[in-house]
Amino acid sequence: MSNSPIQAVIFDWAGTIVDFGSFAPTSIFVEAFKQGFDFDINLEEAREPMGLGKWDHIQAVGRIPAVDKRWNDKFGRSMTSEDIDAIYAAFMPLQKAKVADHADPIVNAIEVVNGLKDKGIKIGSCSGYPREVMNVLIPVAADYGYKPDYVVATDDLPQGGRPAPFMALKNVIELNVTDVNACIKVDDAAPGIDEGHNAGMWTVGLLLSGNEAGLTFEEYQAADEETLNAAREKARAKLIKSSPHYLIDTIADFPEVVADIERRLEAGERP
Repeated sequence: MSNSPIQAVIFDWAGTIVDFGSFAPTSIFVEAFKQGFDFDINLEEAREPMGLGKWDHIQAVGRIPAVDKRWNDKFGRSMTSEDIDAIYAAFMPLQKAKVADHADPIVNAIEVVNGLKDKGIKIGSCSGYPREVMNVLIPVAADYGYKPDYVVATDDLPQGGRPAPFMALKNVIELNVTDVNACIKVDDAAPGIDEGHNAGMWTVGLLLSGNEAGLTFEEYQAADEETLNAAREKARAKLIKSSPHYLIDTIADFPEVVADIERRLEAGERP
């Protein structure tokens, strides 16, 4: 039985709960472009549209003006749907091979999630990864102790993924949640925060563990306050456009947010 007015928290995966810095998808985008077309993109370009489903992500990278220009210089045209299909086809086996290497939980993630479960709060999740990749990631994450109550992959639903609310709302349905106002969406990328807003939920953006800061865990641990502040500001500039209700460094800071949202819900506030 829940002893919280919050019914469910819906977490993103990479950069939120697992894979500090969201490196599994980004490094593989670089590799897939290389393998598919002998075409170079950098990590920054690979990170730019993070949060979208992977086919849409490849399309979005191709539309970055600098990438489009290089593509035109090399192939005499902009990227086509067929090109995206070819890169996606290269991406899938690479991603499946690599995703388990980046499945270790972000510091405190398991403790925070278990604390929510102890309060009777349900744990939903959704990802920009397709189901084939999630089928590899889910059991490895479970071995590390992360077992959400429900998982939606980006290609599970015919309506598509973020920033539309469908994946978040699928969690609501499957978890038997009766009020979207009693849900929190937690993500490290703007499309995932938009998804939460579109689903009528409280939204929390993560500044330092995710895609926008782009720090490895080692860099994060070694960083001085000045470096961390610079990374925070870089991420904040990107995430603030989606107007999250809260911005925190990592999942470790989430319990304070939960306490505040509980207080606000009990006072009759809505997201």
